Amino acid sequence: MSLPPDKHLLFIRKQFVDQVSDSTLNQLLDSLFQQGIINMEEMDSARIKTRADRARDVIDVVRNKGEEASSSLIDGLRELDPYLSETLLSGSHLT
Repeated sequence: MSLPPDKHLLFIRKQFVDQVSDSTLNQLLDSLFQQGIINMEEMDSARIKTRADRARDVIDVVRNKGEEASSSLIDGLRELDPYLSETLLSGSHLT
């Protein structure tokens, strides 16, 4: 049985926080903003934080916006960092 995207983000949260790069995080923020998933206030708030806190913020804000937003984050991660997404998403039915 596969997890819904928002639940899957919760499942991979720690590994994402530990492993995602600054560059990937910034590109994810830009993409999520461009898609209208996060607003300027959320993006600005995330940008002033440390890399780990920014990663937590991205996961938590997007998860709270539901499955569609969570799917967009997962898709963005697949596109921007295929190696990390494979590492994080392996063993699930989302890959």
